[in-house]
Amino acid sequence: MRAIDAGLLVCHECHQLNPVDVEAKHQYCSRCGGLIHARRPDSLIRTWALLLTSAILYIPANLLPIMTVNSLGKGSPSTIMGGVLELIHLGMLPIAAVVFIASILVPTFKLVGIALLLYSVQRHQPMSARQRMLMYRFIEWIGRWSMLDIFVIAILVAVVNFGSLASIEAGAGAAAFASVVILTMLAALTFDPRLIWDNTETDHD
Repeated sequence: MRAIDAGLLVCHECHQLNPVDVEAKHQYCSRCGGLIHARRPDSLIRTWALLLTSAILYIPANLLPIMTVNSLGKGSPSTIMGGVLELIHLGMLPIAAVVFIASILVPTFKLVGIALLLYSVQRHQPMSARQRMLMYRFIEWIGRWSMLDIFVIAILVAVVNFGSLASIEAGAGAAAFASVVILTMLAALTFDPRLIWDNTETDHD
């Protein structure tokens, strides 16, 4: 049974359960005073908007150079995949695997996973609520690891700065990639997981 079926609303801020006041136009939490809703307003629309924007930015994030390594006055820009291939060529397979997973697989999984959640909820697809919740929790948990590449680049740019001898510069791809990560994290936050349970009547466990 859902909380709303029992006449209860959950506060988005402090998670306090509040009895539904059918006579009130706007209801506020009895503990923190925050405005509460049965479901987050325009959750699907906002999530789709953030997701589509991040999908568009995902293209330049992979095509534009993410950083340029200068050594003795010479340097060549490198994309994410170019950096992975270079690491493989140098025999650094573990590091290449970490970069590939964090920079290619994780963002792709998040984009596809959130899109599947939105589509399944809107179209009432025969996917169990348990499967959807597991996917949602995994997307929420894995999102923070997408910033690994940006943290590494930020550290390298700050540490490796020896003038014409050696330096590292962040490229436009880094800004696009960081935007993709932030937007997908916001998309996961704006999605109301309670919408998953609103479709349990058509689910098959």
